[in-house]
Amino acid sequence: MRKVGIITLVGYFNHGNRLQNYATQETISSLGYDVETIIYNRRIDGPKEPWSSVLIRKLTTFRKLLQKRDYEPIKEKIIDVFYRSTIQEREESFRLFTESHIHETDFRITDHCIPDNLAERYDFFVTGSDQVWNPAAGNPIYFLTFAPAHKRIAYAASFGVSNLPESCLENYSKWISEIPYLSVREQAGADIIKELTGRDAVVLVDPTLMLSKSKWLSISKSGAHKPSKPYLLTYFLGPIAGDVKNKIKDIAFRKTLEVVHLASFRDKGIYTADPAEFLDYINSAEIVFTDSFHGTVFSILFEKPFVVCDRISSVAMHSRIDTILSKFKLESRRWQNIKTQQEGHFFEVDFSHVPPILELERKKAIDFLKVALSDSR
Repeated sequence: MRKVGIITLVGYFNHGNRLQNYATQETISSLGYDVETIIYNRRIDGPKEPWSSVLIRKLTTFRKLLQKRDYEPIKEKIIDVFYRSTIQEREESFRLFTESHIHETDFRITDHCIPDNLAERYDFFVTGSDQVWNPAAGNPIYFLTFAPAHKRIAYAASFGVSNLPESCLENYSKWISEIPYLSVREQAGADIIKELTGRDAVVLVDPTLMLSKSKWLSISKSGAHKPSKPYLLTYFLGPIAGDVKNKIKDIAFRKTLEVVHLASFRDKGIYTADPAEFLDYINSAEIVFTDSFHGTVFSILFEKPFVVCDRISSVAMHSRIDTILSKFKLESRRWQNIKTQQEGHFFEVDFSHVPPILELERKKAIDFLKVALSDSR
């Protein structure tokens, strides 16, 4: 069986990242390939201090502060320990999900440590999806420069931004020009490639949209802290604007819904939910408010009423959501288009036109991958 190595962002903290990695794996596997995700760390860090040692050191500091009765620093230290333990618990739940569902290599590569025979171990290498080409990374590994050109495939890769900084242009132009099979996740990405190289890149849907609802629900599980009564779900990766907060409170009150903040650090039990629980939280919600691309994706896949808000961020990150809402003719679900509507309109979404569009987009992606993976040079 021919073998494919995936190069993507590997981090055990972001739901969308883990789920797109799984979806890329499953989509390519369905075509008859043996698929692995190559663990790429940008650098080799020194040995980390064991958490038990960190805790002992923190408690020693607390004791000294208590003796001095300096309570404000104590409060800050307690928050710091709580933060670290919560992050650690979240990462562990994501690692367990990954071990159960994603085939990762038993070796790692770094910027300065790539096995000499890596290119020979795989028939093809796929970079994507996710923001592998975000200028914040700007790394040649994500452009597969270590592999022969004919083995390089970009599958629904994303820049994450609409414009590249001047400092990236020369390298990006060279690296992208050397990839024979190019596809991106957003129209803005295709525009960047056209301007940089003169080439036309195919715009494909995010890999998470390639799997059916039943496939996703087969790996989902109910979170231990999921409410037993109906709830409104928020999934914001940035701050929530004041007028959005007010509308959420108003709808929850009028509809007698509990409000669950899936990405809020304040509720440890919910914040540490793994990707399988993330799927169930969205599928079981009465309505979803989000500024997240994958929050939007799974609301569409699960046909849940949803409202999309622009991310409050110093960097414009709207292109990916613009693309998906336009593609599925759901621009009406934007906050600015729905905020003045009556309460009932928030729950009324017509998804009947989505399946035919989704079928065409899935065929488009499969056709791209079949051609790219058939290159036997």
